[in-house]
Amino acid sequence: MTIKEIWKAANPKGHLLTAISFLIPIVCGAGFIIAIGMAMGGTAQDSLVSGQFDLWQSLATMGAKALGLLPVVIACGIAGSIAGKPGIAPGFVVGLAANAISAGFIGGMIGGYLAGYIALGIIKNVKVPDWAKGLMPTLIVPFFASLASGLIMIYIIGTPIGIFTDGLTSFLRSMGTSSNLVVGAVIGALCIVDFGGPINKTCFAFVLTLQAQGINEPITALQLVNTATPIGFGLAYWISSLMRKNIYNHEEIETLKSAVPMGVVNIVEGSIPIVMNDIIRGIVAAAIGGACGGAVTMVYGADATVPFGGVLMIPTMSNPMAGVMALVVNILVTGIVYAIIKKEVPRDVVINNDDQEEEIDLDDIKIS
Repeated sequence: MTIKEIWKAANPKGHLLTAISFLIPIVCGAGFIIAIGMAMGGTAQDSLVSGQFDLWQSLATMGAKALGLLPVVIACGIAGSIAGKPGIAPGFVVGLAANAISAGFIGGMIGGYLAGYIALGIIKNVKVPDWAKGLMPTLIVPFFASLASGLIMIYIIGTPIGIFTDGLTSFLRSMGTSSNLVVGAVIGALCIVDFGGPINKTCFAFVLTLQAQGINEPITALQLVNTATPIGFGLAYWISSLMRKNIYNHEEIETLKSAVPMGVVNIVEGSIPIVMNDIIRGIVAAAIGGACGGAVTMVYGADATVPFGGVLMIPTMSNPMAGVMALVVNILVTGIVYAIIKKEVPRDVVINNDDQEEEIDLDDIKIS
């Protein structure tokens, strides 16, 4: 097999995206919990001693502990995607090993691949007697894959990964204003072009890695762009009305009524039906607005300590006005650009795909 064929068969991108789909609900849930706790004055504690904490401290602590296990979650997700259920335990063990040796989120990702492929190799290549086959998924594969991947992480790859992560962290912290502007613009534009799709999730994995090392601005840029974009499409409606121009039909206006509130709490997918009706212009407006918002986030240091929450992230920032400024810039640019470049449409048009559906030929379908 060629290297290209081996890479395709290994499908590392697909396994990563699967793992991120498992990761996002945990990030969302834990992010909201810690965001509410910190917004109300709570701080994360190393441990909760009975009678020595309040509700807000308990929320902040719960969220922080959950987010601290993200390397374990990503390792479990990747290993489980590769090897199925027998890969979950090795992923869990190697993720804990990555945390223990300070290999961080990158260590969790690499460890997940390591544990998953070792487990898969055992499943496919190790032959056992018939009486022991039932032990393969519950004992033999988890034990040997956990042992091998955990020791490799601790004694071989964990330290170099930690050194690399520290070097990347130092480099990013030493960047000047112009570099921050470029990085913020790139993150802001890339994370929004597919509205929560694979590109967004890949960006999310990268910036979450940085946050695990204490660099909060990149993930703040991504999350603020996700928050601002649907609101920007809502603003475009009012701007276009002032221009005496109809850019939305009645169906799209109804969609905006749910998309905008969803955007406030950092759910960008609500705006997808609107974008799908004019993909090119929707992506252009969102990317330009995202680039501007991301640049402002990085340059002025909006640094939310939680990776999710929309406007609830703002109280967790050391400079909340920077976050507000980034949101306002992003919303205004997205709204103005979309209102200008969007073609006028009749207000009573209803978009559907009935004609396309009628062309589907079912005659070739056979049931054997």
